[in-house]
Amino acid sequence: MLRIIALFLLAAAGAAAAADVALIGVIGDKAAVVAIDGGEPKTIKLGQTWRGVTVIAVERERATVEIDGKRRVLQRGVHYRRDSAAPAGNRQSATLAADSRGHFIAEGTINGGPVRLLVDTGATSVAIPAADAVRLGIDYRRGQRITIQTANGAAPAYVAMLDRIRVGAIELHGVDAVVVEQGLSIALLGMSFLNRVEMKREGVTLTLTRQF
Repeated sequence: MLRIIALFLLAAAGAAAAADVALIGVIGDKAAVVAIDGGEPKTIKLGQTWRGVTVIAVERERATVEIDGKRRVLQRGVHYRRDSAAPAGNRQSATLAADSRGHFIAEGTINGGPVRLLVDTGATSVAIPAADAVRLGIDYRRGQRITIQTANGAAPAYVAMLDRIRVGAIELHGVDAVVVEQGLSIALLGMSFLNRVEMKREGVTLTLTRQF
């Protein structure tokens, strides 16, 4: 009987939802290496579940996982902390509808100015065309100059920090961004914003809920 109880408790502990999940790395497109609650890194293959974390998709430097029935896109080295969430009734959210091409576009604001944002989980940070940055009063050329890869090839860009960005009822402060001088026609709502919200897609709608 004691052995049965011990096995039951062990199984329950393994099924418990993780409080802290960090993506350590990926193995091709077949598995993600994650650390759960500060423990030793664990390799979780595509479609497998470990301690409430299911690996849905694996790409270069990121993995899509499901935790508590909700999907999260984790960048390598970034933590998802379940216990940092605000009570469900008080959490800010925004619901977006897909356009005819299946893209989700939000009418938001950056530093108080209106801007259209395309949800892009492939963008490491929020990316803003230079023309929008000028209109929004962002003195982007004071930031570090870098080169990034766009759909049209390499392009010059500048690192910036946004005071605030708002999408629906969600307002985040101190969001990393890059300002792109060429090859970008619409601002991208990238992972520096999306890593701080939960994303839940249902059919043609995408609901973003503030996480922390």
